[in-house]
Amino acid sequence: MLSDMPFKLVGLDDLGITLEVNETGATFEENAVIKARAYARESGELTIADDSGLEIDSLNGEPGVLSARYGREGLDDEGRVQLVLDKMKHLPGWERTARFVAVLALVGDAVPGGVVTSKGVMEGAIIHEPIGENGFGYDPVFWLASHAKTTAQLTGEEKDEISHRGTALRGLTDTLGSLI
Repeated sequence: MLSDMPFKLVGLDDLGITLEVNETGATFEENAVIKARAYARESGELTIADDSGLEIDSLNGEPGVLSARYGREGLDDEGRVQLVLDKMKHLPGWERTARFVAVLALVGDAVPGGVVTSKGVMEGAIIHEPIGENGFGYDPVFWLASHAKTTAQLTGEEKDEISHRGTALRGLTDTLGSLI
């Protein structure tokens, strides 16, 4: 998604960074900034990090910032999806509204104020059973009425175009462009 930017994109593995950063923030933004600052310190490079997750209205925003760690210790993606479905099994469709949220944090010496964040949101609903093989996490149960499919049924290109991460990343393009 950043292929038109004149930056050399590298991942943590490319730099030999094995640091695990604890997500201790109470919000997606706090966690994204914590990770971006830690990895920027470790790498000495301009750094983008994200935090994202699923917010379900009928569950008071759960799983929220705990999306990847939701439920008991040792649950995998399928187990977390099943936990959500079990908690919502009695709810009709109109009470199953949800959203994916992503916040990206850009950290570096040249970044105005040292850090800039961007938020993306994708509205949808939780269906009653998983459908689709693409994606990960809660994608098989996240229904997009506008596309009449789950996010696990979207191609990578379709998902980049409409996803919470894609929106958040596009929100950083002006700042990235100013750093060229």
